[in-house]
Amino acid sequence: MPTTRDYYEILGVAKSADSEEIKRSYRRLAMKYHPDRNPGDAEAEAKFKEAAEAYEVLSDPTKKQRYDQFGHEGVRGGGAAAHDFSRMNPDDIFSMFSDLFEGFGGMPGGRGGRGRQQVARGYDLETDVHISLEEVLTGCDRDVEFDRLDVCEKCTGSGAKPGSKPIKCSTCGGQGRVQQSGLGGMFRMVVACPDCRGSGQIIKDHCDACRGRGRVPKKRKLSVKIPAGIQDGQAIRVQGEGEPPPPEMSPKGDGLRGDLHVGVRVKKHEVFQREGDHLVVEVPVSFTQATLGAEIDIPTLEGRKKLTVPRGTQHGHLFRMAGAGLPNLRSGRKGDMAVITKIEVPKKLTSKQEELLREFAKTEDEKLLPESASFFKKVKGWLGE
Repeated sequence: MPTTRDYYEILGVAKSADSEEIKRSYRRLAMKYHPDRNPGDAEAEAKFKEAAEAYEVLSDPTKKQRYDQFGHEGVRGGGAAAHDFSRMNPDDIFSMFSDLFEGFGGMPGGRGGRGRQQVARGYDLETDVHISLEEVLTGCDRDVEFDRLDVCEKCTGSGAKPGSKPIKCSTCGGQGRVQQSGLGGMFRMVVACPDCRGSGQIIKDHCDACRGRGRVPKKRKLSVKIPAGIQDGQAIRVQGEGEPPPPEMSPKGDGLRGDLHVGVRVKKHEVFQREGDHLVVEVPVSFTQATLGAEIDIPTLEGRKKLTVPRGTQHGHLFRMAGAGLPNLRSGRKGDMAVITKIEVPKKLTSKQEELLREFAKTEDEKLLPESASFFKKVKGWLGE
């Protein structure tokens, strides 16, 4: 039966999400929960089909509008019925949305829509690395370790016990496809055989190394180059480091491997804030430095630099240090650094300091200070003086 859960909740997106955000979320969930990645896991397969149902509705503007207005009933009646994905083979769900996965590497077997034949292609994989802001400045290398499914060496991917052979599937006659009725018998569609999952063969004697799956999980470790200037959340594609094509499409793993997508997370810095290629830093400036002017040390990612603070600098004043930011990922040109002054008022004074300040206070004339004069003028007017 179709799901009754909220489609937006299933995909993990807000109701205001645009089509690209909905597409990205579905694609991520489809990769995560596809049964080939989770063999024997009924819960993962159910989540895979649930995500497909949600995407079919939310990716269609008409169905989405009806769903937003009437809920599930709006897309299950009145000629706007959604597919019952709970009864479909996962590979057929992938083939329905083939355009969504083309160019990304998620389409198992690399099958394209509208009858196009493509080279078998494996799944893409994802992993994350964390880097510092200093490493964004220079670029760095990171070792990544991940698990992926590889061709079983013992059975060379067939899933059959060495010395035995798979037999022809009796359900589909070795064709790998069967006809299935849809929408109350109004039309028929050709889908992958549910027994052999499209391979056309059944394995009787399973390989004990891979338990008949033709694939075994293996750890993989490699070094990935992180370019200078990369933004938080961007990903690096390492071509051919994903999984081989599924066994039903290419038992020996012939064809194209998927890719590895390395997501980069930039750690929050204790001193600097990042704004694109620019950096922002707050620098404490003493009362006397701001009043009389001074030359102060400014921290940057490349060491300390001098900044001249002119007389009368106010709290929150912004100074621009050209080229003291981060390199642009494409051009390599560095951004700037915004230095914001933070005037510090001393909490404790020596007797000598207090005496000098009191003497200074006697010399002040509020009428000569534009901001103060303006403020007190307003006060007198408000009091009717």
